[in-house]
Amino acid sequence: PLGASGARLATTAVNQLHKQGGRYALCTMCIGVGQGIAVVLERV
Repeated sequence: PLGASGARLATTAVNQLHKQGGRYALCTMCIGVGQGIAVVLERV
């Protein structure tokens, strides 16, 4: 759904970290008009 892509990406990244036993995940998003955001998640 529109407006929920960030939550969907972060949830998918957390689920994949748990499933694959990874330590870090990177989520990036384009906001528009040249803007963007990135977040690094760490499993502890």
